[in-house]
Amino acid sequence: MLPVFHAGRTYADSMRTFTLTVVGVAQTQGSTRAFMPKGWKRPIITNDNPKTKGWRQTIANCAALELQRAEHGGRFFAGPVELEVVFYLPRPKRLLTKRLAPMDVAHTTKPDADKLARATKDALSKVIWNDDAQVTDLIARKRYCATGEHPRAVITVRETNPVRDLLEAS
Repeated sequence: MLPVFHAGRTYADSMRTFTLTVVGVAQTQGSTRAFMPKGWKRPIITNDNPKTKGWRQTIANCAALELQRAEHGGRFFAGPVELEVVFYLPRPKRLLTKRLAPMDVAHTTKPDADKLARATKDALSKVIWNDDAQVTDLIARKRYCATGEHPRAVITVRETNPVRDLLEAS
């Protein structure tokens, strides 16, 4: 399936916001493992989830295309940012009954929201921001798709104002 994306910019209180919708089944970052074959000088690094690389590339490509469309040179954010991601995951057949299909049922099974968010943060590094350490606030939600909707991730990045945040904390 080819990725479909939609993004937009809004300016509220001179804080920039970037919203991106990436269609596809979100994948977790998982854990990386390294091992050293006998006689080798460098370790081999593997990932628990082989689908992660494709998902991260899809997010990065969609974000880069939208930045280009929005005529931004370089990375969009240089300072601290807030990241909000809503993952809409496929609805299982048991929730497609006439009684449960219209209901908003919480997604309480695997994959973990934090591992989904980690893959998203890593995908946006060097595209939207320089390093994912710039993310100071993170909100990750998991939901089931409504009947007839496609799995997707709605990613919102907001510029935060460190001076205003310090004043509000005082």
